Amino acid sequence: MPKKTHNIYILNGPNLNLLGVREPKIYGRVALREIQERCGIVAAALGFTCDFRQSNHEGELIEWIHEARERSSGIIINPTGYSFYSIVLLDALKAVDLPIIEIHISNIFRRESYYHDSIVSFVATGVICGFGAYGYEMALNAMAQQLSASNQAPKAGRRRRTSRP
Repeated sequence: MPKKTHNIYILNGPNLNLLGVREPKIYGRVALREIQERCGIVAAALGFTCDFRQSNHEGELIEWIHEARERSSGIIINPTGYSFYSIVLLDALKAVDLPIIEIHISNIFRRESYYHDSIVSFVATGVICGFGAYGYEMALNAMAQQLSASNQAPKAGRRRRTSRP
């Protein structure tokens, strides 16, 4: 039987279409298109495919999260400003039984205090912030680890036998 190929949704929120030109001292000079290309290379090396998307519209992000429930093995999300106040985005992510990795290009904890409390973090398996565009590669590697660990976990209702000395 062929090995299952994992499809990872990489979702990007508002204003990330302006990466490379918007506040480069904070977000760097790498364009989102370059991040997408690099994610494709890293995903392929890990045996994944990735569905890389960006929207400036909250509802569209929510629709993609709903879609990911059936078409994805995990979600990497950079929710940008929605991280800090979007209850509807949080609720959509709560409905997903997949690993979720939240990513931020900047270190949100070195910024103004209103950037410190991401509500998306409540449902994230893990959070990566402050590593610039490289954070996306880190997130893909972390997702590979999460999916590998979940494939090795015992099935519910089954107990592993342990030998006693």
